[in-house]
Amino acid sequence: MAIKLGSTMRVLRPYPNILAFYDGRIDGQRIHSDQPNWLDDGAFTLGVCSYAVHDHTEALVFDTHISLAHAREIRSTLEAEGVSDIRVVLSHHHDDHIAGNEIFADCEIIASRATAELLEARREEIETGDPPINPLVMPNTVFDGVQALTVGSTAMEIHPFDIHSRDGHVGWLPKHGLLLAGDTLEDPITYVAEPDRLSTHLVDLARLSEWPIKKILPNHGAPDVIEAGGFDPSLIAATQTYVEALLRCAGDPALAALDLKDFAAAQFADGSIHYYPSYEETHRRNVGAVTEKRS
Repeated sequence: MAIKLGSTMRVLRPYPNILAFYDGRIDGQRIHSDQPNWLDDGAFTLGVCSYAVHDHTEALVFDTHISLAHAREIRSTLEAEGVSDIRVVLSHHHDDHIAGNEIFADCEIIASRATAELLEARREEIETGDPPINPLVMPNTVFDGVQALTVGSTAMEIHPFDIHSRDGHVGWLPKHGLLLAGDTLEDPITYVAEPDRLSTHLVDLARLSEWPIKKILPNHGAPDVIEAGGFDPSLIAATQTYVEALLRCAGDPALAALDLKDFAAAQFADGSIHYYPSYEETHRRNVGAVTEKRS
């Protein structure tokens, strides 16, 4: 049975100036429908999180979450903490990152040109989906390349990475070595959205692995790890290993037949990723996407 949108969202505080708005990973619970839909199957059952970097009266919201109710709670939480100037950055164009845009329609909503173009191209699909995001509120500030921002006295940069989605972006706080990863990294495994581009994603994963990252806050991951300050850079290597193994599945039926627990056994054993049963279905979907593409 579905539950009220936003009623189970938790506000985590991994750092003094970063709030993490986490929902999902509740065993046996769905939030929208018993039928397949993007909100439950791509977000809530896997666990989903949006972030806000705040400094005195300013805040930057990194993705607007999975519903208007969630976004409304994000905004009210920030305003209760004295924030009066809110900006939004969209990490990429997927529904579970832009569903709350309407709540921030009076704010600056920042996105890359690629994200804005993909949102426009998908407008009808998004506005008539299950559940619909209608109206789709578009970004009102568009950039190319790298975008430098400040939130009060906190410096932040938005960098493009062709990982998970061709318009993927991360938030980088260089002073702290902290990465807001969006969907470029996911615990325990990436959700394959563009199976024909996995080799390209590997190139940018290698580029990301060269950064001086101390901790990673992804939009999908174990909540206790997020609350404790995030994931170690080993999450990048675990993602690389998983994608490389996926690409071998088309020619290796035995590998393709493994369940997730065995497929990524070494990474679970060393603690770089954390097993969660709902990702077994994600893994089967990923393997199917890759093997069908190459058949």
